[in-house]
Amino acid sequence: MRGILLMLLSMCSLSIHASTLLILGDSLSAGYMMAAEQSWPVLLQKQWKEQKFPVTIINSSISGSTTQDGLARLPAQLALHKPDWVLIELGANDGIRGFPPTIPYQTLKKTIQIIQQQGGKPLLMQIKIPRNYGAAYISKLEAIYPQLAEETGTPLLPFFLESIITRPELMFNDGIHPTAKAQPLIRDMMEPLLRQQISTTEKTL
Repeated sequence: MRGILLMLLSMCSLSIHASTLLILGDSLSAGYMMAAEQSWPVLLQKQWKEQKFPVTIINSSISGSTTQDGLARLPAQLALHKPDWVLIELGANDGIRGFPPTIPYQTLKKTIQIIQQQGGKPLLMQIKIPRNYGAAYISKLEAIYPQLAEETGTPLLPFFLESIITRPELMFNDGIHPTAKAQPLIRDMMEPLLRQQISTTEKTL
C-alpha cells in the first residue's frame, strides 16, 4: 500500500518544476535544543526526496529571531538561494518581548513586499504566543497575520503548534518550544499545506 502511495505521489510530482522553498523562521523551525537533522524542515526534505517531489528546502531559521532579524537577513538569502517560495514563520519573539504589534506588522509587510518584488511567492504562518501575555495584547498581535494576508494577497497557513502545545509530552518545560518528538507531527501537518500551495502555484504559471 505504501509503495502504491509513493508511486502516485511521484506521478503527481512530475508536473512540478524543480524549485526552492526558503523557510525564514525562528527557533520553532530551527530545531531548538536538538540536532538539526531532527527538525521538521529536514524531516520534510527527506520525505519529499523519497517521494521525488522536486522541491529543495533551505532552512534559514535562527533561534531568537524577531521579524526585524528576519528582514535583515532576507536580502542575502534571496540573492544566494533565489527561492520560488518563502515561508515566513516569525513574530513569536516579537510577542514574547512585548513589541507593539505595529512593529511586526510593518516589518512583515516589508518582508512580504521584498519577496514579491524579487519574484518569489511568500507564504505567511499564523503565529500565536502563550496566553499569559494578556488577552488584549494577544488579540492585537495575532490579528496582524490575517490582515497582512488579505492586504498583500499572501496565503495564510495555520499555526503549526496548535494541536501540539496542549500536549505537555511534546513540549519543553518552557511551554513554548516543541521537542524532537513533536517534529514528525509538525512535518505531517505542514507537508500537505506546503505541497498544496506549491502545486496550486505551479498550475497557474
